[in-house]
Amino acid sequence: MTTSIASPAATPTAVVPGPAAVIDTGRVAGLIHQLLVELGENPAREGLTGTPDRVAAWWKAFLSPDDAAAATCFTESQLGGQLVIVGGMSVWSLCEHHMLPMNLQVAAGYVPDGEVVGLSKFGRISQHFAGRLQVQERFTRQVSEYLEGVIGHEDVAVAVRGVHLCMSMRGVRMEEARTTTLRSGGRFRTDPVLSQQFLTLTTGLWGAP
Repeated sequence: MTTSIASPAATPTAVVPGPAAVIDTGRVAGLIHQLLVELGENPAREGLTGTPDRVAAWWKAFLSPDDAAAATCFTESQLGGQLVIVGGMSVWSLCEHHMLPMNLQVAAGYVPDGEVVGLSKFGRISQHFAGRLQVQERFTRQVSEYLEGVIGHEDVAVAVRGVHLCMSMRGVRMEEARTTTLRSGGRFRTDPVLSQQFLTLTTGLWGAP
């Protein structure tokens, strides 16, 4: 298992938006058709008929995730000293080095201060940043920075556990390999008890490999 731990170096910066280019599905389908030919296949044979169009449609859908900007917060003035962890989020992304899938299990924790974040938004934020060519380390930072902006302070921790097909089905082909990344900010960086609580509960959610 590979583990990477990072902490914010400065005040959260503006999150870089996802791909904004309009995808020409007709041209993408043509390129997939050409790829099949170069791989020695016949795009007109049974089973491959319509494949270029289906692949092009998938690329357009994958690279056009829902906007994550609509995060909703609810006022809860009586909260204090609570740790909130949202886990069990599983998203698919694509490794930008080999363009192979990676499955990312996401757990996010924060300390509420007068308001709470709508729970479904954590999943939408994760899906938003997964829907592009990615690396797990950047994904972890982007989700963390976005949550810091929504919550309004740095008391945020994000842990991600990834299965990378670029390592499982090619190269060393280690199917059980897992990569873990962690980004801690604010009290999660300075309070060892809070940090340990987050890590203990997060690894409990993930369970065995």
